[in-house]
Amino acid sequence: MKRVLITGKGSYIGTKVKEWLLSSPSEYDIEELDMVSSGWRDFDFSGFDAVYHVAGIAHRKDAPDSLYEHVNHRLAVEVAERAEEAGVAQFIFMSSGAVYSQNDKKHKVIIVDEDTPFEPSTAYGISKMKAEQDICKKRHKMNVAILRPPMVYGPGAKGNYNALRKIALKMPFFPRINNTRSMIYIDNLCEFVRLLIDSGEGGIYLPQNKDYVNTSEMVKEIAANHGKRILLVPGFSWIISIMGSLLNPINKAFGSYYYKNEKPYFGGQYQLVGFKESIKMTETV
Repeated sequence: MKRVLITGKGSYIGTKVKEWLLSSPSEYDIEELDMVSSGWRDFDFSGFDAVYHVAGIAHRKDAPDSLYEHVNHRLAVEVAERAEEAGVAQFIFMSSGAVYSQNDKKHKVIIVDEDTPFEPSTAYGISKMKAEQDICKKRHKMNVAILRPPMVYGPGAKGNYNALRKIALKMPFFPRINNTRSMIYIDNLCEFVRLLIDSGEGGIYLPQNKDYVNTSEMVKEIAANHGKRILLVPGFSWIISIMGSLLNPINKAFGSYYYKNEKPYFGGQYQLVGFKESIKMTETV
């Protein structure tokens, strides 16, 4: 049996991973640790096989840069140090694709692999990058696994998916844009984490769905799951290009941002749910 500590009680991903692992109660013993107050420092980390660190803040417009620095960087490094001191064999850090360039008027097509250099453009991305650098700098006694997933979506998830969902449910038409996006459905991410814990390995990981996503087709699929037909209209590329030169959110929605899919981790065993099924499962809860 693997003993796993999830640091970041109540987080969306942490909670989903906990539920996923507990579906096999004879194989995993799971504990969650609340990181909001300083009381976590009195917790005994010894005896755990893996620590999965998911505590953090993301894309909060009201948060100062200092809060990202404190929570996403310094706290993560301190937890990693405590885990190593306690003899934990594996530390899994939940980082983000935000450590790379993001779509803007200069980067409308971004292709990423494990060797792509850091180029964060937000306080969130910078804090995750600094945490990765400091955690990996000192770790010698335990395996450190860094996860940099693309957009995570699923029932109850927050983020850009919900913005597209609102459009899909309100608009009768949407631009037909030929772009490519990497995403990962929550069940696929949970299974990836399970396989990673079983392996005990470290390294840099960019898990994603088996299939790339086209923004226009995703909006159409969301609408279809609500019995709504949305018309994809061609000929908007030049308008999108002009608007993208002024508004970065346009580039994020319609630019191409994807991970190379040359050799899937764990033989692709974690890619359990396909694109259409994932949208159906997200929309029918």
